Order: sequence, then C-alpha cells, then structure tokens
Amino acid sequence: MSPIVAGVDSSTQSVKVVLRDADSGELIASTSRPHPDGTEVNPQSWKKALDEALSELGKHKIDAISIGGQQHGMVTLNANGEVIRDALLWNDTRSDLAAGQLNQEITDIHLRTGSQLVASFTASKVRWLADNEKDNAQQLAAVALPHDWLSWQLSGAKSLDDLFTDRSDASGTGYFDSVKNEYCRDIFAAALRDDRQITLPKVIAPNSFGGRTNGGIPIACGAGDNAGAALGLGAGVGDLIISLGTSGTAFAVSDTSTHDVSGEVAGFADATGNFLPLACTLNAAKIFNTISQTLGISFEEFSQLALKANVGADGLRIVPHFDGERTPNKPQAKGLFTGITHNNFTKANIARAAIEGVIAGMVYATQALEKLGVNYSRVLLIGGAAKNSAVQQIAADFFNNNINLPPVGEYVADGAAKQAAWALTGTTTPPQWSMGEVKQIAPKNDAAEVVAEYMELIRR
Repeated sequence: MSPIVAGVDSSTQSVKVVLRDADSGELIASTSRPHPDGTEVNPQSWKKALDEALSELGKHKIDAISIGGQQHGMVTLNANGEVIRDALLWNDTRSDLAAGQLNQEITDIHLRTGSQLVASFTASKVRWLADNEKDNAQQLAAVALPHDWLSWQLSGAKSLDDLFTDRSDASGTGYFDSVKNEYCRDIFAAALRDDRQITLPKVIAPNSFGGRTNGGIPIACGAGDNAGAALGLGAGVGDLIISLGTSGTAFAVSDTSTHDVSGEVAGFADATGNFLPLACTLNAAKIFNTISQTLGISFEEFSQLALKANVGADGLRIVPHFDGERTPNKPQAKGLFTGITHNNFTKANIARAAIEGVIAGMVYATQALEKLGVNYSRVLLIGGAAKNSAVQQIAADFFNNNINLPPVGEYVADGAAKQAAWALTGTTTPPQWSMGEVKQIAPKNDAAEVVAEYMELIRR
C-alpha cells in the first residue's frame, strides 16, 4: 500500500489539512478548522485548530507531514520557548513607519534580501517591537514564523535550536538572502536595535525532514503559503499565478532573483530552489463579500449582476483600498468610488465595478513584475473568488489573455503534501501529481481603456 502524506495550510482564516497518496497524489481525506479573526492572534489557537483537524483524520496512518503557512507573521519566544505576545500577522500595518526607517537605514536591503520592506515583513515587526514593547523585546530569545512555530510544536521539541524552516518562508522575513541562502544577521540586529544572538529557525533543504512528531511521523520543512500554492499547482518557470483570497497575489516562478527598489515586488524564493517574485494587494475577496452584503445579495447573485453590466460599469470606478494597500504601498489609503452619476449608480454597475477594481489591482501588481523583467506565458487563476464566473471573465478581459482555471483545490495544503512525499521518497525533484483538467477562459471584451484608467487611478 502506498504511503499517505499530510499537507497543512495554516492560513489567516483557517487551517486546512489534506491527506494524499504519496505516489499518485490521489486525495484520501481532508478537513478544516477556523482561525480567529484579527491582525494579531495567539499562536496557540493555530495549534488547537491543527490538533482538532488531525484528530478528525486520526483513523488514517500518516507516513509524513508538512506545514505551509501564512508568511511574515512574527512569533516571539522567550528562553523557555514560551510565546511572549500575540503574533503580529502579515496584515497588521502598525509597523509601516518601522519599515520605512529600516529601508532608510539599510539602503541596499533590496539587493541583499530581494525586497524593500513594507509593514507586513517580519523585520518591520521586530523593529516595531523594539520601539514599542521594550520589555517584550528584552525577553526575546527566538523569532519564528507561523509555519516554523507549528512544525516545532508538532514535534514536541523544547529547545529553540530545534526550530526549522525553508528558504521560501525565510525569504519573507526581510533578513534572509535567498541567493546565498543565509540569514543577514546584521539586518536582524538593526531591526531589534540589539546585537544579541537571537535564535532564528535553521533553513533546511526543500526535500528534507526537520523533526518528528511524538508519534514518530517525520515533519518536512514546510513552506510559505504562496510557494506552497505554486508547488501544489505544479507551476514552473514561465507561469504567472493570480491568487484571490483574503489578499490578492500575483507571483511567477522564475529561475533568477529580483531586487525591486520600489518595494512593490517582493523577491521571494519558491519551494524547489527557484525564485518567486511576488506582488501582493491587501484587498481581494473581502471586497466582494462586503459589497454583496451591502447590496443584500448572495455572492452568486453578485456575480450574475456584474455580468449583466457593461464593461467599465458605464464609467463607475471602485478603487478597492478598503484596508489600506500594499501594492502600491499605501497602508493608510481608503477605498474610492468615483465617476458616479444618477444613471450609472445601479446594483449591477456597483457589482461590476467592485470586481473590475480588484482585478485591476492584480493587473497593476503584474505590471510591477513585468518591469523587473519577469516573463510569463501562462496565467493561472486560483483562490476562493476564482470560482466566480464574473471574476473569471473579467480577469480574462482585463489581462487580455487566456485564463487557466485549475480544478478547485487546497493548493497550499497540496503543496505541503507534495513536500512531505518528496522528502519521503528521497527523489531529486518533487512528485508530478496530476491535479485534474485545467479549464480555459478566453477574453471576450476589449477592456484596454478601462484598464488604463484604473492604472492611473491606482497610481494616483
């Protein structure tokens, strides 16, 4: 009988666990549990949710496990391995000023780490801690990311030296060089305003194990969520992935690193040894939820309304920076309705403009990748909102490109499962599982003028 591998996606909103056949990739079972809302969370809530999910799947014998997780979050530990304060998540923007300070102090940070800092990066949060919670900063003995901490908890390890991670998640800290594959200790010390030797998780190879559960199940290195999704999709060099979840991300698998001085593109690593330049927006599916609820309709009705409206919503525009924005980096920005007239302010146009505004943000993010020489030949659309027919068609029109829709799946968890299978089998490359038929959506409408107008609105 083939081994069974478990893949975990510990995301902002929930934990998802999939069990797959290590040889074929066939889905055996899956489950999920919710996470608490907010931009700072007690990490123990993640562990409790994961334990409950794994307990539900307990009738299956798991041969290996790996954890993918939300990037950037700062888990602070004292010398006893205890959590000092609630974890600050990627979407907590209080560290915006700290990011700007560090960029000014370390002028070549984008060359060394691949990224200019923004509020989401762990280094920015470390500086915020140093400046605003001095007692907590003094207790600090280790900093982990959400997936690192969960892997460590799963192993039952007590020593901080047993913390481990992978280069994809480490590349989102702001103090890791993914070309040399080593931490930039001086950047971390600058962020903390202290040169103490704080423990950082050791970075292990993408096809290796870092520990074992109390029951003896080997734990693979894990990955950041976007790298996990790329691996789960089987994405390769030349693929552009647009992911529409709580946030929106545009990222591409590349065999060369990027170094964006503007800060719009983060020069991440992927989960295989390549690179994953990425631009992220803070506002995606949550915009659709808010506006459909305000209109008093279901998400499906919202989609149907949007498809009834004309391209460009008869001049109505929505710039969806409801939670501030990261690309462009405007954490204090607010959303904008513009071009309103008595004639165009209809439910159908509001629904259409909401989707067009979010997709325009993804076009803007993709153009930031293109400016760095990132090329792509295939566009894949994933995430919860990708299931919506209006989102699919508007994406094809706005990108003026065929949109490839993989079967609905938990791609971060699937990528983690692939990691576990990869480490278990000891092969040089990850398994090439078939995830099902890919559907294509072709452009139908000329949206060039609307896209150009949105690009100008977003830049302004």
